[in-house]
Amino acid sequence: MGVVIIDGTTVRDFVNDDVQFTKSVDDQFAALDLNNDGVLCRSELRAAFQSMRLIETHFGIDVATSPEQLSRLYDSIFEQFDGDGSGTVDRVEFRSEMKKIMLAIADGLGSFPIQMVLEDDSHSLLQKAADLEASKTAAA
Repeated sequence: MGVVIIDGTTVRDFVNDDVQFTKSVDDQFAALDLNNDGVLCRSELRAAFQSMRLIETHFGIDVATSPEQLSRLYDSIFEQFDGDGSGTVDRVEFRSEMKKIMLAIADGLGSFPIQMVLEDDSHSLLQKAADLEASKTAAA
């Protein structure tokens, strides 16, 4: 785990850096595309969200959520990502939704820096945003 100081501007700057953001999101997509077919199916995207345990916890504390509720939640997330209703999520759809998510995080963080603990994950977009900010500061 690593500790970073981050704010909404850091995240927004990362999203607006087309080269860095696209590369990072495409790397994340490739890691999720377990069968390497160039699209994410429902089970691949669900496995990714399950591994993050965002829905099954509330501030890090396990909450009781029925399997049916979880299934509906994961299905609705998949449908949001699958913009064209094709039954799969391609890179363009994935990038678009990840951009929306990251900008929502930026809005939520606002302009006040906060300290965050991030798990060591080479695909963490928040870590990539913090790294990009650190590289700009070091270059200045």
